[in-house]
Amino acid sequence: MQKDMDTLGLLKKLVSIPSFSREEGPACDFLEGWMKEAGLGEVHRIGNNLWVESSPADDRPVILLNAHIDTVRPASGYTRDPFCASEEDGRLYGLGTNDDGGSLAALIQVYALLKDTPQPYRLILSATAEEEVSGRGGLDLLLPEIGRVDFGIIGEPTGMRMAVAEKGLMVLDCVSFGKSGHAARNEGVNAIYEALGPIDWFRNHVFDRVNDFLGPVKMTVTQIDAGTQHNVVPDRCTFVVDVRPNGMYTNPELLAMIKDSVNCEVNERSTRIGSSSLPMDHPAVVRGLSLGLEPFGSPTTSNQAVCPFPTLKIGPGESSRSHSADEYIVLDEISEGVRILTELLNGLEI
Repeated sequence: MQKDMDTLGLLKKLVSIPSFSREEGPACDFLEGWMKEAGLGEVHRIGNNLWVESSPADDRPVILLNAHIDTVRPASGYTRDPFCASEEDGRLYGLGTNDDGGSLAALIQVYALLKDTPQPYRLILSATAEEEVSGRGGLDLLLPEIGRVDFGIIGEPTGMRMAVAEKGLMVLDCVSFGKSGHAARNEGVNAIYEALGPIDWFRNHVFDRVNDFLGPVKMTVTQIDAGTQHNVVPDRCTFVVDVRPNGMYTNPELLAMIKDSVNCEVNERSTRIGSSSLPMDHPAVVRGLSLGLEPFGSPTTSNQAVCPFPTLKIGPGESSRSHSADEYIVLDEISEGVRILTELLNGLEI
């Protein structure tokens, strides 16, 4: 680890700069300057996305290291200033420390350790925007600029377990229709009652195909809206369904099955985030298993979803702390993450 690379100071400064999704400009400006001063090489930028490369393009395969710089907005219940990084009992508190500052700090140090040593691959380090909203101004925007990538490490708080599979995401806007009438008389068709059948189906239906790491497809009704006032039978009931595909069905396949099964209108708001998985015989997984790393399936989405190449999601911190009040990262988790990731990548043949 480079002794002059103050990634703890970097983390503290980034906490103090609000970096909500699609508002990452000031944080990206600061990080760009920091990376230049740290001697990481020529820093490239497109939008609010940064990257550096260990060497000019050649015939070797390319490994991409990626962490995101955007955060969600602070959860209610904070007892600390979310934009003031504070150390206490070996922890660093502040918004974005766990998701995704710990991974960013670790990957920067790993890149610095590996970039100047002979490797059977070229290494690219990237810090990107809009991950929390799956926006097209993040890694989607950067990937065409960097060209071919053969394998990626997606830094996210996994407790240094290997996420070899990740669920996808579909968001569906559903509508049940009725006929308005006066609530005091026996008239009209209540759209809320019409929606009960489809909602019950989403709640209880089990798709046949189950993934060894990701389990079954998960569907959850998360929002509902109907009615204009207490004495009018509603003629329209809308509800939102969060669907987490498990890699055993394509998103279009799942969508068609859902539409054929429910008696309501189903409109797809978002279907582009598919499931992802990495074969257990991939060299990175084999190396990770030899290091005692545990493989698992992740229920949460990440930049893995937009990568058209094999990826492994792994990083310091715990997913349970993400998006929570008084978010923190344990500082030893970062140093341990650097050690493990360096051992995982050093000399890796892909």
